[in-house]
Amino acid sequence: MELPRFHRLRGAYYRLEGSRCRGCGAGQFPPRRVCPGCRSGDLETHRFSGRGTVYSATRVTQAPRGYAALAPYTVALVRLEEGPLVTAQLADGGDQLPAAGSPVEMVTRKVRDAEEHGLIVYGYKFRMRPAAETTSIAKEPAP
Repeated sequence: MELPRFHRLRGAYYRLEGSRCRGCGAGQFPPRRVCPGCRSGDLETHRFSGRGTVYSATRVTQAPRGYAALAPYTVALVRLEEGPLVTAQLADGGDQLPAAGSPVEMVTRKVRDAEEHGLIVYGYKFRMRPAAETTSIAKEPAP
């Protein structure tokens, strides 16, 4: 990835920033200039919570150029709580593929090793949420 492009995308990579349509309220990731739902151009920057569930996952054994040192690794489609579907690597999960519906959260991790410019690329990945965080918080108070 070229240095100027990485600099422009740092909000999306580090803070999971996308866009939200002021007209219909739909969220998009990565950010867009036009809402795909209502075709409105009135969008604002929106920071997503980084929490979601696994929609689907697979194990990559033949990695593309630039990612060979990381293979094998797990890639998942994650449905964010706000709606968008995001493709990302899963971190800290070992060799087990997560089941669909498993709760995950965004973390910032190294995505690639240093490139020809000496840049180490960090970005978002997802990891399984601890079981204590996935239980219902809204409990009845004790009498």
